Amino acid sequence: MTDGGMSTGAFLLDVTRLVDRQMQGRLPTGVDRVCLEYVRRFGGESRALIRWRGFWVMLSQQDSDRLFAALLLPAEGFNRRVRWWVAKALPRSVLKGLPRGAVLLNMGHSGLDRPNYGVRVRKHGLRPVFFLHDLIPITHPEYARAGEPERHARRVQTMLSNARGIVVNSRDTAHALESHARTHGLPIPPHVIAPLAGARLPLPSPESPLATPYFVMLGTIEPRKNHLLLLHLWREFAKALGGAAPHLVIIGQRGWECEQVVDLLERSAALRGRVVEISRASDVELATWLHHARALVFPSFVEGYGLPLAEALSFGVPVIASDLPVFREIAGEIPEYLDPLDGPGWRRVILDYAQPQSALRAAQLERMQGFKAPTWAEHFSAVESFLRGIGLEIRG
Repeated sequence: MTDGGMSTGAFLLDVTRLVDRQMQGRLPTGVDRVCLEYVRRFGGESRALIRWRGFWVMLSQQDSDRLFAALLLPAEGFNRRVRWWVAKALPRSVLKGLPRGAVLLNMGHSGLDRPNYGVRVRKHGLRPVFFLHDLIPITHPEYARAGEPERHARRVQTMLSNARGIVVNSRDTAHALESHARTHGLPIPPHVIAPLAGARLPLPSPESPLATPYFVMLGTIEPRKNHLLLLHLWREFAKALGGAAPHLVIIGQRGWECEQVVDLLERSAALRGRVVEISRASDVELATWLHHARALVFPSFVEGYGLPLAEALSFGVPVIASDLPVFREIAGEIPEYLDPLDGPGWRRVILDYAQPQSALRAAQLERMQGFKAPTWAEHFSAVESFLRGIGLEIRG
């Protein structure tokens, strides 16, 4: 492959989402972590696509390699370097040297709500493969920001109308996709279910960050995650147990329409000193908080997958979770499952797990012995077999 052109078997990797979020200094979400794994796996045989101010800019091979390395290991000067790489590539845009039939990978939903995305794909004869993470804004619009259900419907329509193939993370997501397509009379492209592995976390610190028992909740603070349930419970624990109450550690950035949660976190005197909010945590810090927790608490109303669940179990950490089909798909009967509205049930199980000799916790640790966490090697084996099966060339 040369800078002037692109071999037929190479990929065009749309990294616009990753570049935009990195330039804003935002921490990776679960979707971003998946996108980064695709950079790690396919970056060596891909050219980078950045949609920049209306232009579709394909970087040279050399600058693509530099960008992929910078995304995987962020460093100072990222924004300046990206602008320079784009400026160099713009004069030979749009997608100059791109052969018809090149494989486009867009694994983060980015730009798919714009009508011209499909137009560009067809104009350049691209064969796109998309990753669909969930249909939650469509199936559960009450948990989405204003306008997001309509935007996500456009994204899914772009996928269904243009995709050579679609990757999904679970049977639950696949069923939702198929149902949506049938309901709206849209084609159902070939798709593959490829479960996700957890983050590549480093070894934790051997010392617990807290001297008292604590529970961890991971993820962006948003309505469907059900933080309110836990905060109300912890307010009760603090009043009833005082200094003997366990701690709750919330690790995640504040999202949208979470004013009630923020009000409790900032104003509740009862929660002060019992609930720890961490908006930015390094991978070592995350691994350490998770490793020493009595359990991961995951009371979501709906999820497309649930990476924290897989991460916790792979770390040997028990999970107390909502009884969602996708969670059972990932973890079988291992976690402690509860209805997300069953406050008394959550209270009972959390207080039990907080005890040093918890029988419930010991039983889950025993069940966990048979857990086999999904791996990225297995994920990409399934994806690459799928791509070959639909006639898309894979190198290496």
